[in-house]
Amino acid sequence: MVSRVIAVDPFDFVAFGGTGDLVRRKLLPGLYHRDRVGQIPPETRIVGTARSRLEPGAWRDMARAAIEEHVAAEEREPEHVARFLARLDYVAVEAADEAGWSDLAARLADAPDRIRVFYLATGPDLFDDICHRLGAAGLVTPASRVVVEKPVGTDLASARAVNAAVGAVFREEQIFRIDHYLGKETVQNLMALRFANALFEPLWNAARIDHVQITVAESLGVGGRAGYYDHAGALRDMVQNHLLQLLCLVAMEPPASLDADAVRDEKLKVLKALKRIDGSNADRLTVRGQYTAGASAEGPVPGYLDELGEASSRTETFVALEVEVENWRWAGTPFYLRSGKRLAQRVSEIVVSFRPIPHSVFDESAGPIARNELVIRLQPDEGVKLQVMIKDPGPGGMRLKRVPLDMSFAQTFAARHADAYERLVMDVVRGNQTLFMRRDEVEAAWTWIDPILEAWTNAPDGPKSYRAGTWGPSAAIALVERAGRTWHEDGM
Repeated sequence: MVSRVIAVDPFDFVAFGGTGDLVRRKLLPGLYHRDRVGQIPPETRIVGTARSRLEPGAWRDMARAAIEEHVAAEEREPEHVARFLARLDYVAVEAADEAGWSDLAARLADAPDRIRVFYLATGPDLFDDICHRLGAAGLVTPASRVVVEKPVGTDLASARAVNAAVGAVFREEQIFRIDHYLGKETVQNLMALRFANALFEPLWNAARIDHVQITVAESLGVGGRAGYYDHAGALRDMVQNHLLQLLCLVAMEPPASLDADAVRDEKLKVLKALKRIDGSNADRLTVRGQYTAGASAEGPVPGYLDELGEASSRTETFVALEVEVENWRWAGTPFYLRSGKRLAQRVSEIVVSFRPIPHSVFDESAGPIARNELVIRLQPDEGVKLQVMIKDPGPGGMRLKRVPLDMSFAQTFAARHADAYERLVMDVVRGNQTLFMRRDEVEAAWTWIDPILEAWTNAPDGPKSYRAGTWGPSAAIALVERAGRTWHEDGM
């Protein structure tokens, strides 16, 4: 099966932080893929900007190396690579002073009416300066868009400051706050499963669903990000954006349409319905952990403090939460969120566990009847699996067995499907904000997160230790087992 490619209008793409890891690892390879399949018009230009005084040819060499590293060999046809590299240009720009801004304006001046995408692949401390200077240089047109990477702030007050700074130059409909998890094929398929099938929506409520688990687990440690990570932690780095956005897609009411604001209105309602977690209940509803030395598939690995180079730290590398959405549909149904580093395996998935059948007509010889589960795997091996009970084939009476109705994306759709960044960048060009966070969403998420952070700051104890290569501290297991549940850890 071949994916349908719909061309976009010509655009100029300006990547701030153009020599950084995100541009090399995701944006340039992603734009190459979109160019390779013919989605990007010939007039489109891609301009890198950074402090480094590079010649355009040197940046093209960097882009070529990035493509060779991150694009499969069979997809690097020389003519396609040459065509893509010919689009690239580079301008040295200082975010904090006037240097280079007139040069950038001159590069874009010949197409003032073209769509302009300004991608801020920089630290958030530069968002204000860059947006201010874009406005002062006359580069912001009605057809401009700005893409803001996470984190949008570190708490509610700083998030409001970032939003105000960007919003002083760009209108809200021009601002695209990106969360790459929302661009994953399986995440979007969650909406298709719910709203394009008659099967699930009648069951999608507290009366039929026992609980929901959302796990984003990483097997790697903090590595070179230790300095940044120690000021962030798992709650800010993963839960405030990725996991809460996934929760919203699972829990939201059906929108009136897939119009961006219709979808985001429903997500906002979920965020505002989250039961407050603060100093009065955080010890019961939250678990935070920090990995110590252990082992991975590659061998022994150091602990967090070893990688940080410090004797102590209260920063969490693991978090588990029991969350309740206090509304008519979900009251009483717990959502268990879990994320961490140096866990047993790299996996991101949503597990919807249905309530058991009310009465079994089978005798004990048939065996136990397990719950039905819908497992939506985001990475790796994207796919959807529905666990159902069937009769084990063969003579000898009724024996029941749970088996998966399995749809692996790799097997069902043989063609390569676009990476999350590819899809989201093309949505930016189209001006489609459905998969991007609105200002009030970001601030509502921080409004819920801040009391948890405050409770942890005031708690006498720090994070609980767990060995690298395990599934986190034992308290995370107790969090779900006290209600007779277990974490889903048997893979797809």
